Amino acid sequence: DEDCTGDRVSGQKGAVTMDSQKNKATDLIRLAYEAQKRSYSPYSGFQTGAALETAGGKVYQGCNIENAGYTPSNCAERTAFFKAVSEGERSFTRIAVVGNYPGKPGDYCAPCGVCRQVMREFCDPETFEIIIARGPEDYKSFLLKELLPESFGPDDLV
Repeated sequence: DEDCTGDRVSGQKGAVTMDSQKNKATDLIRLAYEAQKRSYSPYSGFQTGAALETAGGKVYQGCNIENAGYTPSNCAERTAFFKAVSEGERSFTRIAVVGNYPGKPGDYCAPCGVCRQVMREFCDPETFEIIIARGPEDYKSFLLKELLPESFGPDDLV
């Protein structure tokens, strides 16, 4: 298989492993757009996608999944995290997030508060990178500590 950049990739248990030692931000963004195509969003119509990179270089993709009850809906970021964690992953380096209505240009789509808290559960706020994109070459990058300052995490329960 090939990804959008033409690099060789291999799938394993829901993950994409890229040949390069370190995935480029643009590669993660393209994989987030690929995941966005699988969005189940019949109520809002707003489609999101995410690509989560593990410390080992695997990438887990996620899309938003809506529910008629609204509360059980799941964001793309949490879908990617839950897929990765369910496969035994616990160490993550960064995530790319995209979102827009079909046929309309996207804007920067920052993670919601619940997704930021899930990121905090598994990621070091000093090093975990969050990439929000309007396109493969148009993106912003933040550290988790910038988007979730003064956060509460596992180390607060010790």
